[in-house]
Amino acid sequence: MEDHHREVLDLTQDLIRFRTTASRPGEIARCLDFVTAYLDDHGIGHRRLTHDGVVSILVPFGEGSPRVLLMSHLDVVEGPDAIFEPKIIGDRLFGRGSIDDKYAVALSLVLCRLHREQMQKRGLDPATLPFGLLITSDEETGGERGAKPALEAVRPDFCIALDGGSLDQIIVKEKGILRLRLVARGTAAHGARPWLGKNAIEALMVDYRNLAGLFDETSPDHWHRTLNLGIIRGGKAVNQVPDHAEAVLDIRYTETDAPRDLVAQIRGRVSSEVIVDEIEPLFYGGRSPFLDLLLSLSPDTITGFEHGASDARYLMAHGVPGIVWGPDGDLSQHSPEEHINLPSLVALFDRLSAFMTAVLEGEVAGP
Repeated sequence: MEDHHREVLDLTQDLIRFRTTASRPGEIARCLDFVTAYLDDHGIGHRRLTHDGVVSILVPFGEGSPRVLLMSHLDVVEGPDAIFEPKIIGDRLFGRGSIDDKYAVALSLVLCRLHREQMQKRGLDPATLPFGLLITSDEETGGERGAKPALEAVRPDFCIALDGGSLDQIIVKEKGILRLRLVARGTAAHGARPWLGKNAIEALMVDYRNLAGLFDETSPDHWHRTLNLGIIRGGKAVNQVPDHAEAVLDIRYTETDAPRDLVAQIRGRVSSEVIVDEIEPLFYGGRSPFLDLLLSLSPDTITGFEHGASDARYLMAHGVPGIVWGPDGDLSQHSPEEHINLPSLVALFDRLSAFMTAVLEGEVAGP
């Protein structure tokens, strides 16, 4: 393992030790300070963007927006204390954020430092390096106050969201998100005389079954709309007919769906009130000469799709082409055994480093 690979590994472990969950804003602040200290120590200019209390770090290069933006996030989901102490077993690094997404912050920082130093050795101005970094701190809670407003401040020609995929698959599209609540109302009565009431939970169950026909498509790759009943609330006592019940639905849709039309279809099938909590766009990265270059430098890698969502969806509003890519973690994100496979991390670093060099040397034409 070369020195810069070792630095990425060491930085990732340092970052894992920060418990950067939404419930610990102080830890997020400490981790942000750690990142900015690294940038300051290496003379890398940066600025903090704050939106509604959420801080993102933007590293711009040169005038205007960078040609390529590397996007990552330092917030993580909850976990037991032990998972915030990194450990290496064989060729895998375990710990919360190891694959989602602390490795990406570390990799971005080291890539930035390394290429700036290489430019200085060649007598070139580091400010002309055509890359920028965006490090956010609210991806796990939706990115509404992080990536979404931050991308208003920077408009790259291409974005690499280091937050998914695998070494052998670059993600070029992700499903959109539609979150709804079904609210059923009934009539309360004593549980011993249910005929005197109207059971809201039972009404909700009927409505849910009536939605099945809208989500009955199946295919081997599951690239179709899906429905998950994630939360049910209702009832106050076992001996009372409930007069209120609520179901929270998580719907993922594809480019063949119009989400507002889907909402209208759902309303036509249920008696419950339908409340739209969230509609998020799908991500479609599109074709780009930057993607073609990456694929040429990583010939064993193919393009594919993901059923989940990332901050890459916020690129859509600005027409910025991009991808989601990352090393191998055996789909361990958010699990007690979250880990990253270190050989794939090294390989990803080397391929992105070669990509940065190729862009700097002009292998992708203007604008």
